[in-house]
Amino acid sequence: MRPGRWALAAAAAVVAAICGVVLLSGADHSAGAAQVPAANTEKVEKGKLSALVSGTGTLTYRARSDGSLYAVINQAGGVYTHLPEAGDKVSCGGVLYRVNNRPVVLLCGTVPLYRALHVGVKGPDVRQLNRNLHRLGYDAGAPVRVDDVFTSSTERALRVLQRKKSVGVTGRLETADVVFLPEAVRIAKVSGQVGGAARSGAPVLNATSGRLHVRVDLDASQQGEVHRGDRVQITLPGNTPVRGRVMGFGRVAQAQQGGQAAEATVPTFIDLDDPARAGELDQAPVRVDITTKGVDDALSVPVTALVGKSGGGFAVEVVRPGGRRELVAVKLGLFDTGGGRVQVDGDIRAGDSVVVPSI
Repeated sequence: MRPGRWALAAAAAVVAAICGVVLLSGADHSAGAAQVPAANTEKVEKGKLSALVSGTGTLTYRARSDGSLYAVINQAGGVYTHLPEAGDKVSCGGVLYRVNNRPVVLLCGTVPLYRALHVGVKGPDVRQLNRNLHRLGYDAGAPVRVDDVFTSSTERALRVLQRKKSVGVTGRLETADVVFLPEAVRIAKVSGQVGGAARSGAPVLNATSGRLHVRVDLDASQQGEVHRGDRVQITLPGNTPVRGRVMGFGRVAQAQQGGQAAEATVPTFIDLDDPARAGELDQAPVRVDITTKGVDDALSVPVTALVGKSGGGFAVEVVRPGGRRELVAVKLGLFDTGGGRVQVDGDIRAGDSVVVPSI
């Protein structure tokens, strides 16, 4: 069964079983109380209830919002003389790989470098270059303005970068010199080969961010229940609990091979509050419990305390003082699928004892 569906199915199964218990009368059971054996009971409680969507997910490293990897496209010509390995991390300003022993540097930004940049050029690609030069400290003594203009200050700071990275010191940024990606990365897959030909426009590697996240494939029908920002409890291998938050969804529902459209799933991405607690785990199966909504001050009973009434609706059997049992009609509210309880409204109070099946 796919993620989340088991919890909802369990609640549905309980309700279905309850509906099969049809009482012939809504009256209380006081007349036969002396012949009724001692009841197995649980207390009516008042407090917070939460609805959960539960299931399994995969702890891995995130990349784009749809879960796809960052693709690094080489623009330099020559021979690959150094390539990273899967699992390596490269920060903004670090060397991604080398062609003809010349470094290709990672800078951070969302606009690919599609042209040479030099004094007088303007545009958003220049802005992200200026931002990198400033944040990485290459403009010491001659601060670079983080704007859209390639100025003499940009040129001076770029020369400092080129000198420190052993790139030809020209004050111009060529398309073969750097790769812009949105953030520091962790290498996921290398498609180039050391000693192989480096061709302009050819993929060389794929990468993710260096931050762990959890991916859960929710039933498409559950997307309306789960929202960005919902709190999540994640159970790591070794039964270690960590907290997280839903951060986004894939844009396209994905049908399983050979499945029906109704069986489509939507990728759902969860960020960990403290990724360090997950250590170096990657591609690890985890359990997730997404809190989709809650009630702070609700009367609740165990789901198993519900009985079906003849003519429809639900009731609970309350044990009154002296052992007298009374069938009390209740309206149902929120199902707390994690705690096995359900919100009820009726002639009952917190602390009342309700009958539950014997184990």
